[in-house]
Amino acid sequence: MTTLDRLYKKGLLDRRMPDRAFLYSARFSQQEWERTRAENVLTNFLTGPQASRELLLSSFLDAVGEHDTALLDELEKKIRRKRRELFRRGQP
Repeated sequence: MTTLDRLYKKGLLDRRMPDRAFLYSARFSQQEWERTRAENVLTNFLTGPQASRELLLSSFLDAVGEHDTALLDELEKKIRRKRRELFRRGQP
């Protein structure tokens, strides 16, 4: 119960009391949770020192290149799309 209460207080669970006991449920789907975790990790690296950012990017590219070249191609397409989107908004 302590663990469930702590997860509820951290915003990870919802709870309701239909009778005399709390009923807990996940606040996020697995996909939403994984996306949130990934965004947090990336944000921490990207707001850190330049060396951390470079390490993150080079490690990521090395891992993707070794395991899935099709994914590397998809990543390149997404980067191009994002650059066009940013250019249209007037961002460098």
